[in-house]
Amino acid sequence: MEKRSSLLNILLSAILLLLAAVFIAPVLIVLINSFKTKFSISQTPFVLPNADTFAGLENYITGINDTGLLGAIGWSVFVTVLSVGAIVLFTSMAAWYIVRSGSRFAKATYYMFVFSMIVPFQMVMFTLSKLANTLGLDTPLGLVFIYLGFGAGLSVFMFVGFTKSIPLSIEEAATIDGAGPLQIFFHVVFPILKPTTVTVAILNAMWIWNDYLLPYLIIGTDYKTLPIAVQYLKGGYGSVDMGALMAVLVLSIIPVVVFYLFSQKYIIRGVAAGAVKG
Repeated sequence: MEKRSSLLNILLSAILLLLAAVFIAPVLIVLINSFKTKFSISQTPFVLPNADTFAGLENYITGINDTGLLGAIGWSVFVTVLSVGAIVLFTSMAAWYIVRSGSRFAKATYYMFVFSMIVPFQMVMFTLSKLANTLGLDTPLGLVFIYLGFGAGLSVFMFVGFTKSIPLSIEEAATIDGAGPLQIFFHVVFPILKPTTVTVAILNAMWIWNDYLLPYLIIGTDYKTLPIAVQYLKGGYGSVDMGALMAVLVLSIIPVVVFYLFSQKYIIRGVAAGAVKG
């Protein structure tokens, strides 16, 4: 029995290692090619750079200059930070109200949030673009409100699941001590929500940071975020400076990868907690 279990563990480990290699390989290929000349990338994309193909930091300098990368990073940081902050704050408060209220209105609101998760973006993107233009939301700040709407469904769902596991007696004790609803939420409930809060922040940050379609439809090229800036490396007749493109891709994924690595321990804990039934 122990031998069979050991063989099973070895097999599972081998499968997981193979999957890890499949997911890591594209990132390594992009990193390797970011230091090669653009002609050698198309000829030998899977070979390490040598004395003849090594381009140094030339691709990075070209990519930064041609795309206005620093400005794009600034707008991406602005939109991502404000959007994630708004999503975490408002959806956690909404989830707490839904759980503690228990009214028909709260339940109907919750089901509306859940329903929004299954509506494809392609169904609403043209009407959304027109509505955003009509209401004056076609700015980076307006984009924050739109991301709040699209990110609310999954976030409320996760927060509701976790909030159900919080004992009501803790809040009742705070009420007896004279705390109001806002004090109870921010000083008692919200700190307990930390695992789910970090999970929601990570998932939404990765989505918003890498999103191309929504910023392109809403704010266009007036305020370039990183995904929009990358397309500026495409020249006439479909020509692309592959070296500069690889370099810009490396620079664009570094922030979100670092953020994920520092926060990954909360993801499984938060997702599992968000699945609690009550």
